[in-house]
Amino acid sequence: MKVYFAGPDVFSRSYGAFKTMVVAVCVELGLEPLFPGDEVTGTDPAAIFRDNLTLIDRADVVVANLNPFRGAEPDSGTAFELGYAHARGKRLFGYVEIEETNVDRLERIDGPTTRYGSDVLDRQGNKVESFGLPMNLMICVPAVLVTGSVRECLVRVINPSA
Repeated sequence: MKVYFAGPDVFSRSYGAFKTMVVAVCVELGLEPLFPGDEVTGTDPAAIFRDNLTLIDRADVVVANLNPFRGAEPDSGTAFELGYAHARGKRLFGYVEIEETNVDRLERIDGPTTRYGSDVLDRQGNKVESFGLPMNLMICVPAVLVTGSVRECLVRVINPSA
């Protein structure tokens, strides 16, 4: 089974070590990893975009790091990749390190929210989704979410009832 790895890890200085660890876990579990940058036809933004979509098309499953990145939300590129993969009929899995609701995470990272009737408002006065989900419903509904590491997520990929 081919697994595409989406997430902001690609921006980390320790991305090489992350890939090495994920490859070892994939070998152990009988999975074939696909990473952004594995297929390179160019270095301009349009080529990188096309190359990553090609890799997603080859994958059976997308595993996404959905931990907050540069704010309280997951990486925007990762969210796009999940949407694209969903539209292409791929199975979606995501992982977060901390089990918390969208509201709890926003408060932890951005500060207190305000309750106004049944609405939860952020510091700018905007409504916050408060369904008790860990992030926006457009990610939570189509994806299997795992609290834990990429390894724990991959175990769920091969055994969804684990």
